[in-house]
Amino acid sequence: MPSSAALRTWLIAPALLAALALAGCSASAPWAADPSPSATPTPVATAPQPVPNDLSTGSTRRTLQAGPLGLSIDYWSDLLMDKWTAGALKPVSMNLLATVTPDDGKSVYLQRAAMLATPMNGATALPTLAAQVDTSSVAPGYLALDPYSYSQTFTVGAVPEEATHVVLLFTYDMLVQTTPTSDQYAKQTATDTLTVAIAPTPAG
Repeated sequence: MPSSAALRTWLIAPALLAALALAGCSASAPWAADPSPSATPTPVATAPQPVPNDLSTGSTRRTLQAGPLGLSIDYWSDLLMDKWTAGALKPVSMNLLATVTPDDGKSVYLQRAAMLATPMNGATALPTLAAQVDTSSVAPGYLALDPYSYSQTFTVGAVPEEATHVVLLFTYDMLVQTTPTSDQYAKQTATDTLTVAIAPTPAG
């Protein structure tokens, strides 16, 4: 018969093992721990893209080709660019000088000039303004062969406040004599586009 001390040891040992087993079951395994919450990325402010401005220096010159015609066109505005606000009347002046190849004495006339202004908000087009058209009041048109030139001033009216820039589409209908002594003409059309930034409206 086992001694009382041995009996106590025999009874305590299973109880101790059971307690250790329970403690092991209740402890969380390292891999079962909840992962640390990931840090929320901080939004990065995106700088607005600069708006191209063909009149940033106050003027620009374009060279166009329309059949036998070479057109040299100067554009400018008497209104400073920081005054080109949404609500302002914004003048755009132009001067067109034509040459013809071959230069054999044929005359060149401008029959019609037009400007169509489309306000833009970034890449989104806003409602286009009414076209401005200058149709020659004399037949067959305004003489535009070097050294004579055609000049005109168009006006870009008020545009929506959200407009960032305006795209100007110019169309020029030209007439060229078929021969130096002919009263018949060939029509040539040239188009050109300018982009002009809209300045922020001053506060107050």
